[in-house]
Amino acid sequence: MRESTTTNVTRRQTLKTISAGLAGTTAIALLPACASTGATAPASAGRSLAGLDPDAALDRVAYAMLAHEPGRATGLGVDVGEYAAWRSTFGTGGEEGRAAYAATLKELVAEVKAYPKAGLTSDQQIGFEVVETAFTSALEGMAQPYGDVAVGSWRNAPYVVIQNVGGYIDLPRFFGSGQPLKTAEDIGPYMSRLAEVPALLDGELDRIRKARGDGLMPPAFLLDKAIGQMEASIAASNDSYAGPLLASGIAGADKAAEQAVRIAAGGIVPALQRQLAELRVQRAAAKDAAGMWAQPGGEQYYDWAIRASTTTRMTPDEIHQQGLDELRTLHGRMDPILREIGYTKGSVGERMRALSADPRYQFAEGDAGRKEIFAFINDRLKWIKAQMPRAFNTLVDPPLEVRRLPLTEEPGAPGAYGGAGSKDGSIPGRFWINLRTTDLHRKYDLADLTFHESIPGHVWEGEFSNRLPLIRSILAFNAFSEGWALYAEQLADELGAYDEFKVGRLGYLQSLAFRACRLVVDTGMHHKRWTREQGRQFFVEENGSKVEEVASEVDRYCSWPGQACGYKIGHSEIVRQRARAEAELGGRYDFKAFNTAVVLGGNAPLSVMANTVSRYIASAKG
Repeated sequence: MRESTTTNVTRRQTLKTISAGLAGTTAIALLPACASTGATAPASAGRSLAGLDPDAALDRVAYAMLAHEPGRATGLGVDVGEYAAWRSTFGTGGEEGRAAYAATLKELVAEVKAYPKAGLTSDQQIGFEVVETAFTSALEGMAQPYGDVAVGSWRNAPYVVIQNVGGYIDLPRFFGSGQPLKTAEDIGPYMSRLAEVPALLDGELDRIRKARGDGLMPPAFLLDKAIGQMEASIAASNDSYAGPLLASGIAGADKAAEQAVRIAAGGIVPALQRQLAELRVQRAAAKDAAGMWAQPGGEQYYDWAIRASTTTRMTPDEIHQQGLDELRTLHGRMDPILREIGYTKGSVGERMRALSADPRYQFAEGDAGRKEIFAFINDRLKWIKAQMPRAFNTLVDPPLEVRRLPLTEEPGAPGAYGGAGSKDGSIPGRFWINLRTTDLHRKYDLADLTFHESIPGHVWEGEFSNRLPLIRSILAFNAFSEGWALYAEQLADELGAYDEFKVGRLGYLQSLAFRACRLVVDTGMHHKRWTREQGRQFFVEENGSKVEEVASEVDRYCSWPGQACGYKIGHSEIVRQRARAEAELGGRYDFKAFNTAVVLGGNAPLSVMANTVSRYIASAKG
């Protein structure tokens, strides 16, 4: 971890003060190992794959990857034993860390390709295929002249700091819900990581300054959002970094919290102010073009981004047309339901906007409405949990929390998101709901959102992935993750979620149509040179989406190019594979067996998922 020469509180000074103030904790225990020196990676993480049995080789790949992402190891709950030092560090940030990570991935891809595949089980074969695909895609992304690459994850972004990307967002959330604070022994690692934050932020600053020098600047409207959010993050720094310590109730945490306040004031806040100053410089020169086409090398970047998101070779034009076609089909299913409930005039979009204004389906404003929303979600969770034996042969019972997004994150965030907990179960799965205004949600669409983010969506699927070998728990593919979550919405409908509430089925169909719109709008802005306003109006006019909802949605596509294309592409492929299984198996097809086979196959590129279905078909045929 490189030290910043511009912070008022150096890491060495911080650790000296911490070690003096925390009884029973040595300075050595607080010192984080640094990836750049090799100390972060135990010998077992750096061993060659040659000569290892397949499972051990895949595990070695996992730990070699996590050596560059110690925070991710904490989220998985695997920073224990010989990897315990990882809990005290984030590793190397900035361009240095990016280059070191790329070098490791390049070595691993070569080793995985050379590894003998004869005699592998199907699960082992999938493991090696998934690694090669994920790491090759990441290397292609790292070869781009700018941006952050999520290795085996979903958030690729050309802008390192913007309204929904950057340490100013990620770090408060990590310290608030990801960094363990259960015993006195957890205070040292917490403080050690906290001491690294100023340098991490300065590493980001170096990268966004370099990008500006190369001609890359985010759209002005994104910078406006990021500037406001960073100002709020600065104002909330004490709560963000000292608050978790005070809330823990651990003996000695109060003294650590006092030191955390000093670290925030002397190191973190000045680093954020430096970033804020740079964003303001960029804002003075920024333009409003929404798409990557307007950025240097933007067309090449977008080509990679949509391939990474969809795990297909589809072109932007093909994706755009699929979105239009699927939207037309879904509106054909919505029209008769709207007519049945009395909405007969106007386009489907116009009628859905009218439905959105119906007070019967709105939640109350303010905190009263927020309580209604939590009660509604908990009721739907109780119902769907009871239905899972009807949909799967293998069941899990994931720990799950429903939590409101941090206030500073809400303005730039989507309506909700969710994911599984840690591999060891110490961190529960979470369904994060955006409640900046209750007008984001309706009683006819919140059930569907719940099924998507939690059960049988992201939290459910992630619990199965957590039971796979470590590398399969780490590597996720946007098209499968989000395609499965949309398929989870479909399962809820097929299990009867809306049999007594037809308006709820409209919400479900509108959700699918919304994802079809994403195909059109994402490719429209980044490839066809649509404006931000064209993107917003397409959602509102064609699908009846709420203006408040799509404002953040469209901005999100500007900062995460291609990500929005994974949802419907993935869902359509899972549905296509199910139709193939039904056609080939006839009377031998089993609804529960198909669902179980796909979820047990794990998160994978769509082509690998298709191979999982092929094995299910062969097994069912006997």
